[in-house]
Amino acid sequence: MELSRILSAVDHTLLSQGATWVQIRTLCDEGVRYGCASVCIPPSYVSAARTYLAGRLPICTVIGFPNGYATTAAKCFEAADAVKNGADEIDMVLNIGWVKDCRWEDVLGEIHAVKAACEGRILKVIVETCLLTREEKIRLCELVSASGADYIKTSTGFAGGGATREDVALFAAHVAPHLKIKAAGGIAGLADAEDFLRLGAARLGTSRLVKAAKELEGAGG
Repeated sequence: MELSRILSAVDHTLLSQGATWVQIRTLCDEGVRYGCASVCIPPSYVSAARTYLAGRLPICTVIGFPNGYATTAAKCFEAADAVKNGADEIDMVLNIGWVKDCRWEDVLGEIHAVKAACEGRILKVIVETCLLTREEKIRLCELVSASGADYIKTSTGFAGGGATREDVALFAAHVAPHLKIKAAGGIAGLADAEDFLRLGAARLGTSRLVKAAKELEGAGG
């Protein structure tokens, strides 16, 4: 698979608590240079990144992150604020406790509400696969497919586990045709990325693939 094809699926990501503006600006420069799908950054940097990028690259941010247990009203405010600040894409963490309690209508209602607050922007729903049973994953494939969201996303990367080949394949087998898949967390290199794309992922959330591309450049590859 061509490197450019892999990089074009990457949400080039920096979500660490100590992320600085200098680091975010570098991330933006790298995202543009390597033809990434977007940069995924903390909400507090969206407005500055919007000014800095000036439309050269879509901006993704996160809400309810990383735990997902904020109220629906708080998540809707976060989404609306991110849109006002210039976000093109929103990655929301759903309420894992509600999943464990089988509060499916509440989970679905929250996604509907956040989607409305996104005002037409892309919405990705993070389900945190490492905390779920196989049956819960399948149920969420069905629910997110019916929710109006654009993507189902495997992981935050903050819960002790990330995307696996098995989970991406499971999603691909159970989501509706219109719902796309984002694999995130633990994507170690280009071989992982290629596998996830071939299994059905449309986006990859990682910081490591641009680093891999830089290393190839340095090696004359």
